[in-house]
Amino acid sequence: MSEHKASIRWRRETPGFGYEEYNREHSWSFDAGIQVGASAAPAYKGKPDRVDPEEAFVAAMSSCHMLTFLAIASRKRLVVESYEDDAVGQLEKNEAGKLAVTRCVLRPRVAFSGTQPSKEELAKLHEQAHQNCFIASSVRTAIAIE
Repeated sequence: MSEHKASIRWRRETPGFGYEEYNREHSWSFDAGIQVGASAAPAYKGKPDRVDPEEAFVAAMSSCHMLTFLAIASRKRLVVESYEDDAVGQLEKNEAGKLAVTRCVLRPRVAFSGTQPSKEELAKLHEQAHQNCFIASSVRTAIAIE
């Protein structure tokens, strides 16, 4: 249906290539020339001032949920004024004993103008967003919405 691309570039900047010494900094390039400085998570010898894949994964899940939520709200003629989320992903061993982002908790806060959905209607909007989010449909990670 559609194709999505990213270019990843890394070059060794250390004299040796031992696990403790090689650099983890690299770049991600996207459409329109957007570049993001990336690295491993600090726990895995990465730089804390760059985005790590685990953070990007959590951000992708949160962003997809939000964009799907906005589309559904718009179609229902609800006017969303703001949407904020402080999402958290848990990296831990999965059932196979491998490290994985096993759980992601989304904590969306949505402000509407005009018609205000009830708590039940809001929960249903989030459930519909979850069921239709491309990223949520693509992963095994448990996603909770609080």
